[in-house]
Amino acid sequence: MTAHAGEKAQKTGDFYCAKCSEKVHVKQGDEIPRCPNGHTGFESRRNEPDTKS
Repeated sequence: MTAHAGEKAQKTGDFYCAKCSEKVHVKQGDEIPRCPNGHTGFESRRNEPDTKS
């Protein structure tokens, strides 16, 4: 799964930056922000409330 800053989040969860692994929490329907270090690509999402881990 890849996502980019500026896209709408399809699900609520924690997005992890592809370059530095910083976490960004986003709610479903909100725009994904840049990571705290300014990167725009995210390679994984975790802690989705509607899935069991």
